[in-house]
Amino acid sequence: MRHGIPRHRQARPTTARTGRGLLAVAGGSLLVIALSPAAGAGVSGPLGADGPPHYVALGDSYTAGPLVPSQTGSPAGCLQSTHSYPFGVAAGTGAATFTDVSCQGATTVDMTHSQSVPLGTNPPQDNALSVSTTLVTLQISGNDIGFSDIIIHCTTLSLTNPFGSPCKHHYTSGGTDQLRAKIGKAAPKVAADLRGIHADAPNAKVFLVGYPVILPGSGDGCWPLVPIAYGDVPYLRGVEKALNSMLAAEAAANNATFVDTYTASVGHDVCQAPGTKWVEGLIPTALAAPFHPNRLGEQGMAQQVLAALG
Repeated sequence: MRHGIPRHRQARPTTARTGRGLLAVAGGSLLVIALSPAAGAGVSGPLGADGPPHYVALGDSYTAGPLVPSQTGSPAGCLQSTHSYPFGVAAGTGAATFTDVSCQGATTVDMTHSQSVPLGTNPPQDNALSVSTTLVTLQISGNDIGFSDIIIHCTTLSLTNPFGSPCKHHYTSGGTDQLRAKIGKAAPKVAADLRGIHADAPNAKVFLVGYPVILPGSGDGCWPLVPIAYGDVPYLRGVEKALNSMLAAEAAANNATFVDTYTASVGHDVCQAPGTKWVEGLIPTALAAPFHPNRLGEQGMAQQVLAALG
């Protein structure tokens, strides 16, 4: 393991098959994947004749699924859900082993450094990788550009000028688009993460997962139901598309497959009705964190990852 991380800190899963699924112990936590007979029927792992994958999921809160039932994992502060898309991918591929080390609040730095969270510390996520790993998904960089701060600033500023673009003005004052600049700075960090994954898991196929639609794919949004000013909706839409474009470019340049979750999620944004929306608004109508995927959103992303696996 690189960066001088002691081998004894690596989160290596131990597994056992049961009549109903897979038990995986990773980093001191017990993950129970209930694989129904139909879940993996007719679905082979991404390595074809090599059999079901040994799967490791890395990423931030969009991967972990904070507040989506049922919460699991250790430390509990990472807010992992048993209905996150990694669990769907593990079931859909019939994974031989599955380790989820995703964590809310994670940035590119937390792939190789410990992350402090409520109720504990999440070890460097890359510690879960090994030569036996054959499938890796990574979803990262939203927190590198300040996702939480963007939500706070843009919802608050919308109250000052709901029909204007106060958030855009905030982030572009002085002639530089601060969010586009942060995306540019995140790009080499994502590239370094992908190179690190290849070094630690040389036998793995790596999938870099993009972010699903948050605000409507067109139009001016639905203020005050979702308090983003009308003029800021197209601005923030462009920021998310730029973030996904950066991820696609870095995947192509670093021997990874980009998974587009945006296109399939258009029409399932925060302004849609419960049962249609994949991402919750400031006041969630389903169990999920504000401006994060609900269970439907996690299922939608799992479908896109499985489609990319082929």
